[in-house]
Amino acid sequence: MDFSYALTPFLAWLVAGIMKFTINSIKARQLAFGLIGYGGLPSNHSAIVSSMASLIALKEGIAHPAFGVAVTLVFIVVLDANSLRRQVGKHAEAINKLAATSTDHQKLRERMGHTRIEILAGILVGIAVAFAVQWSIGR
Repeated sequence: MDFSYALTPFLAWLVAGIMKFTINSIKARQLAFGLIGYGGLPSNHSAIVSSMASLIALKEGIAHPAFGVAVTLVFIVVLDANSLRRQVGKHAEAINKLAATSTDHQKLRERMGHTRIEILAGILVGIAVAFAVQWSIGR
C-alpha cells in the first residue's frame, strides 16, 4: 500500500483539528478544550474525506472507480454534516431551553453540524493537504 493513502486523511484530520482549536481559542480568548468535537470551522469530517478523494484524483485520475466511490462518500458526509447533524444540534438547543429549570437534566451538546462555510473550509483543507502530500512524497 502506498503510505500516502494512510497519511493524507490523518494529516487532514490533524490540520483541521489544530485550525479549529486555534480559531475557537481565539474566539473564546482562552484555550478552548471544551469546544473540541463536532461543529466549528473547519469541518474535520469534510477535510478527511475530501483529502482522500483529492489524493485519489491526483494519483489515479478522476476516471478511476475509486475516485467515484470517494466522491460519493464526500457527498454523504457533507449532506450529513449540513442537514442531519445540524438539525440534531438545533433540537438539542431547544430541549436544553425547555429543560433549563429542571434539576435532573443533563445538558445536551448543541454544536453538532456545520454551516456551508465550515464544510467548504474543511473541503479546502482536505484538498490542500492532498496536494501537499502528493507534492512532498508523491510518485
